[in-house]
Amino acid sequence: MDPLLSEFDSFVRTRTPALLRSAYLLTGDQHLAEDLVQSALARTHRSWGRLYDTGNAEAYTRKTMYHLQVSWWRRRRVAEAVTGELPEPRRHDGDHASQTTLRLTLRAALARLSAKQRAVLVLRFFEDRSEAEAAEMLGVTVGTVKSQTSKALAKLRAVAPELADLYVLEGSAR
Repeated sequence: MDPLLSEFDSFVRTRTPALLRSAYLLTGDQHLAEDLVQSALARTHRSWGRLYDTGNAEAYTRKTMYHLQVSWWRRRRVAEAVTGELPEPRRHDGDHASQTTLRLTLRAALARLSAKQRAVLVLRFFEDRSEAEAAEMLGVTVGTVKSQTSKALAKLRAVAPELADLYVLEGSAR
């Protein structure tokens, strides 16, 4: 097997789970996340010879994911399906059920955000990127990142007040 192909195969096998987690947070849908990662990895493969030498393959793949996601939500505006029902508040006893409830509550709240707002929150808080880094990755200004972060957090507070004790909602964008 070609050594470059072997290295790309290794990269895909080791980094796909982390890429899928980020993609899921960006898209809010497992199948769309898989499509996003697959598309980003296809572009990474085309540039693998250059990327392998520099060691920037994961950064390139993630940036490609964000650019593809921005382009997808600009191209197709999917109507949001709002159920009108809020998930039950989470329990504070730290058991598996409360953790599952928290995840479901957060997932439902994130689904009510626009794709741009979700992308900004994923970059800023899940991947711990600076405003400047998020702006560069999304191809927008720092001001857009700031305003979208503020709007997204305000909407999360409104639609899921039970999440207010999370660090992300209390310690940021005030």
